[in-house]
Amino acid sequence: MRIVFLIIVLFHGLIHLLGFVKGFGFKEVKELTLPISKPMGFIWLTATVLFLTYGIMYLANSKYAWFFGTAAVVLSQILIIIFWKDAKIGTIPNIFILVVSLSSFGYYRFQNLVHQETIRLIGHNKIVENKIIDEIDIKELPEPVKNWLRNSGAVGKPFISIGKVTQKAEMKMKPEQDKWMTASAIQYTTIDNPAFIWKVDVKMNSLLTFQGRDKFENGKGEMLIKMNSLINVVNEQGKKLDEGTLQRYLGEMVWFPSLALSPYITWVQINDTTAKATMSYKGTQGSGTFFFNEDGDFVKFSAMRFKDVKPDSKRYEWVLTVEGYKVFSDIKVPSKMKATWKLEERDWTWLDLQIIDLKYNETIR
Repeated sequence: MRIVFLIIVLFHGLIHLLGFVKGFGFKEVKELTLPISKPMGFIWLTATVLFLTYGIMYLANSKYAWFFGTAAVVLSQILIIIFWKDAKIGTIPNIFILVVSLSSFGYYRFQNLVHQETIRLIGHNKIVENKIIDEIDIKELPEPVKNWLRNSGAVGKPFISIGKVTQKAEMKMKPEQDKWMTASAIQYTTIDNPAFIWKVDVKMNSLLTFQGRDKFENGKGEMLIKMNSLINVVNEQGKKLDEGTLQRYLGEMVWFPSLALSPYITWVQINDTTAKATMSYKGTQGSGTFFFNEDGDFVKFSAMRFKDVKPDSKRYEWVLTVEGYKVFSDIKVPSKMKATWKLEERDWTWLDLQIIDLKYNETIR
């Protein structure tokens, strides 16, 4: 689809050369019956240059491509209106190109919004320098959690203050959905002031995409989803979302083991391989249970979460299960996980996630 669109842009742009050719008298153009002056011919040439520039920038994924696309369409449509009798058919590709350009503009704005929010979020967090996690730090934790921290390699390693996770995933937005949608995401998580920001791009089909941003900051959760970066599909806040977002933050501790030492988290041992964590932060509280195997590997996280923020919404069990591990910065973490809602009528596995990269204590510009 991307190549087809590029061909349309380039072909449409080159057609504008006919106005330039006729205006400067290089050749008779039978398709254009109305007279064209040299100044007007130059404007036709300018439209061609704008479309070709847009095509090149679109191919290069330039964040400013939308500007040249919109400018090209506006100039082209003005010419079409002036020469409507001969050029009205050009309105069709102009509409198509304008929609894509506006979508690109929306994507640029969305990316810039998330970038600025990420800078602010990380700026409120301090990187703990020269601190190594040792046995004294973990002595008050339940035995299953101690075993996990030792087995993961976190003991003896620097304290994690900031984490950046690069992910690819497949998603299902509804329980009855059969086909998986592909997605890519980047998340930043901070430990000192508990927070995360998650940005995801999801491809629904060759024409439709959506961009999402989940955020937990100052004890509050936010969810924003935009269709093709333009239309708000979801823009949610509220106490139920605050709790659920905190529980997600809690479950993702397994990527950032230093979080187990947070003063905002209290632990209760359930048995030799299970422990429950409760986190309270700035008026929001949530709990979840961590399951480990006998070797100290994390295998599952379970929490009772609100599935949505409707007035009559109920809590359902939300489960993260591990299907694979990988070592990043000498720390073993779950690298393949699935997220499942345990609903009354059926289980809904909505996320199949893979960690591509995981970096610790790096800042963002």
